[in-house]
Amino acid sequence: MMPSITLTNKEQELGHLVVLASKITKIPAGVLSTAEKTFLKTQVETLKLDVISFNRLSYWVYIYFPKEEKDVPKKLEASRKAGDKIAGLLNGQKASRVAVFDAIGDPATVLAFAEGMALGSYQFLKYKSEKDKVNTLTDIELYSTALENADDPSPVTRHASPVTHHPSPVTRHASPVTRHASPVTHLNILTHAVSTCRDLINEPNSWLTAPVFASEVEKMAKDCGAQVEVLNKQKIAALKMGGLLGVNQGSHEPPTFTVMEWKPADARNTKPIVLVGKGVVYDTGGMNLKPGDSMMNMKDDMSGAAAVAATVWAIAKAKLPVYVVGLMPATDNRPGVKGMVSGDVITMHNGMTVEVLNTDAEGRLILADALSYAKKYDPALVIDLATLTGAAVRAIGKFGAVAMQSNASKELEALQKSGFGVYERLVEFPMWDEYGDQIKSDLADLKNLGPAEAGMITAGKFLEKFTSYPYIHLDIAGPAFIEKRDSYRGQGGTGFGVRLLFDFIVNFAKNNK
Repeated sequence: MMPSITLTNKEQELGHLVVLASKITKIPAGVLSTAEKTFLKTQVETLKLDVISFNRLSYWVYIYFPKEEKDVPKKLEASRKAGDKIAGLLNGQKASRVAVFDAIGDPATVLAFAEGMALGSYQFLKYKSEKDKVNTLTDIELYSTALENADDPSPVTRHASPVTHHPSPVTRHASPVTRHASPVTHLNILTHAVSTCRDLINEPNSWLTAPVFASEVEKMAKDCGAQVEVLNKQKIAALKMGGLLGVNQGSHEPPTFTVMEWKPADARNTKPIVLVGKGVVYDTGGMNLKPGDSMMNMKDDMSGAAAVAATVWAIAKAKLPVYVVGLMPATDNRPGVKGMVSGDVITMHNGMTVEVLNTDAEGRLILADALSYAKKYDPALVIDLATLTGAAVRAIGKFGAVAMQSNASKELEALQKSGFGVYERLVEFPMWDEYGDQIKSDLADLKNLGPAEAGMITAGKFLEKFTSYPYIHLDIAGPAFIEKRDSYRGQGGTGFGVRLLFDFIVNFAKNNK
């Protein structure tokens, strides 16, 4: 369960407190004694610390000094990491509630800090029999005049100090300030969406089969008010989706193709933005079986589909005025008795034929069918997310995603801007025609594998063959799943893409009034 973030201006009982300040003189009166301020000055000026803690025995006080940084995305990322660090300390102290006081007057920094606290508190404990290390932080209360006024320039009453010296405590949970809570509301929706995405990725294939994934998306759609349709194997066959059916041939579980649609009456766009996510719930490599270690975390091969489902849920939950469609083809890839083998030729949804050179290049086959299907919506833009290639990981590691575009240069520029803002960064690779020549087949229209060099580009070029609209391809193989904890991104499924796409859609709505 993710901590709830609220904006409040009511005095609270004495309890855990974090103060965000630009300098010592900005710390509210009553928080620190004169001796403590002297100690604080030494910690900041001599030891160059940006987080300093004070033990009050029954509660802790933390002071965070955001470093001066001209690069705003870097500053916000540092604040997220600081929020994660302090949340870790609070969870270690079994704290349930913390007040965060804004003494810097910067809404973006405060929100980033709270975001880091919430996301850093995520845990996946479903299969743990002993839950003695459960994170306890449930409430993050923000005191911020700047945030309260973020969307309203009119003057309001100044905030009271978060520290009260009254002997009798006031109500433990203050009511949120709903009049200006839109950014906070969005943040709560977003952190919940990321948590849901992480849960889906972290689930083992023993539970999360393709039909179960589709069922989970149906529950999400019901919760947020989006429309949903799940195409079963018979419908997929009727649509002649040879890529999805071919990958599924070796499995004992049927494939699914889930469509999740949010079309509000006040949508700013008549043509939808279509999001496509790769949903290989487990990838053994098929008949071209992966070597042992390479199969270790292949439950994460549906990270793209999980990100699409969570993003559409967040967009609908926030009631953003944008028409969005999510397409999620799902199956596992196994070496069953009827599994595809190298040399097979399959016919795709759009009628093109593909020579299968390697059954472990399966993600592009199911995505190609979905990209062809997306044409029926006459989309303004299609973005796919996929843990597609090891080449992308080798190219840029876990610190960002490989991006490619066709007839969508302005859209990719906007997406990259969102990527830097939320620190889910994108690196553009080319879609040159020469790469397309490398996937031509002597036997069929295309082959599903190019040469060893630039594998992430030939994979993207393969997918482009099934598009006829502005298109962006994101290979998220690097950052989607990490084995060692990385600050607020946690360990395991990171939910990469949810924050990126949500920010992109929010900005799209703002710029298309």
